Amino acid sequence: MSKKSYTDFQIKELEANPHTCRVSERSISYSPAFKIKAVSEYKQGKGPSQIFIEHGFNLEMIGKDQPKRCLKRWREIDLKFGVTGFESERRGKASTGRPSSKSLTVDEKLKKAEARIKYLEAENEFLKKLEELERQALKEKR
Repeated sequence: MSKKSYTDFQIKELEANPHTCRVSERSISYSPAFKIKAVSEYKQGKGPSQIFIEHGFNLEMIGKDQPKRCLKRWREIDLKFGVTGFESERRGKASTGRPSSKSLTVDEKLKKAEARIKYLEAENEFLKKLEELERQALKEKR
């Protein structure tokens, strides 16, 4: 997110651009189709600023360095995930987290499950002791 704040007028103007999905006071979300098109145009030799200007963005409004930062990020996504990387969200609640780099053997799964059981049993014992101490404290107050 940038340090730049957009006015209500600027937000409305940016929302009118067909290449934006959402605009808030502090950020612009670009459409996946625009990201794909921008990366392909960049690969053909166009500069980041030129791409944004041709697609109706005012660089004075969004910032002169914004196109360069966006395209750098989008090129990395394109390298890692290809075109499908722009169409799926990998952040937030929908994210499944970092995938395990290796699959566990049956023995490793068993050890992991036993460790979890031990932890949960210890947690239950602690909670029982805590409840007992709270009961004793209430009795002493009476």
